Amino acid sequence: MHQTLLVTGGAGFIGSNFIRYWLEAHPEDHVINLDALTYAGNLASLKDVEANPHYRFVQADIGDYTKVRKALEGVDWVVNFAAESDNNRAIHDPGIFVKTNVLGTQTLLAAARDADVKRFHHISTCEVFGELELDETRLFREEDPYMPKTPYNASKAGANHVVMAYYYTFKLPVTISHCANNYGPYQFPEKVIPVFATKALRNESLPLFKSSQNKREWIHVTDHAKAIDAILHRGRVGEAYNIGTLAEKSVEDIADAVLTTLEKPSSLKTYIPDRPQHDKRYLLDPTKIQTELGWKPEIDFDKGIRDTILWYRDHPEWWEPLIKKSS
Repeated sequence: MHQTLLVTGGAGFIGSNFIRYWLEAHPEDHVINLDALTYAGNLASLKDVEANPHYRFVQADIGDYTKVRKALEGVDWVVNFAAESDNNRAIHDPGIFVKTNVLGTQTLLAAARDADVKRFHHISTCEVFGELELDETRLFREEDPYMPKTPYNASKAGANHVVMAYYYTFKLPVTISHCANNYGPYQFPEKVIPVFATKALRNESLPLFKSSQNKREWIHVTDHAKAIDAILHRGRVGEAYNIGTLAEKSVEDIADAVLTTLEKPSSLKTYIPDRPQHDKRYLLDPTKIQTELGWKPEIDFDKGIRDTILWYRDHPEWWEPLIKKSS
């Protein structure tokens, strides 16, 4: 059966890659991209799909009920990527994170309920569970309590609670996924991999926090898209799924991979003070999505990050305007 999807935040990094993936994997489906086009939204990331008759763009904020409700006409599934997502920005302006991630999600849920959508899938993060110690052996499981420690993490945990409230109270058919750190093409140059890649390409210093051994779990954005596909088609309503790879790398590892791939000297690494509450480590247990839905990551991290770094090398026309705009 053909579906019509409303993808919020579709001009962002993960959303744009998801849209591209979906139109290729499900060419008979229709995709509506709803994005407010804030600083991280970039329609240049979707130039190659603009002419697709099954794709349509709507500029709107998820907090604008009237526009969202109109865009939801005829929509079967909602995939909610829309979020403020940078921990550094959240420290300087927590309010906008709560406004977009919690209140915006609630408005979107209300509109989806009124439109009688068949599925509302909410994109969450491993960071809602708090942090792990570097030497801990446990993994975050879906049923673990939320213990967020930063404004961004707290806003995403709050959104999860609201999503589940709409499931229990209003019977809205929802699913949630918690994902590891994404990497791949078209990522806004405020995140660590594009920051390091674009700086190295310009022979500028790579700023590493002093706690450069802090670890993150990494997933290629295409593997993430395939996991969401599996959840939408085979996932159980009212359930959350961890999208994890167990591929852990430190910030130091990432910097070294960038410098090696681009043949730049290690002297470009510099160390800066940590940000407040720089979580040490996140690691998701992917057992549920693997056993229930048969999903597993397909892209090896070493190959995936090399291809990603080379993508930034080969596409300065995409990221250079963004660097100039933010400077």
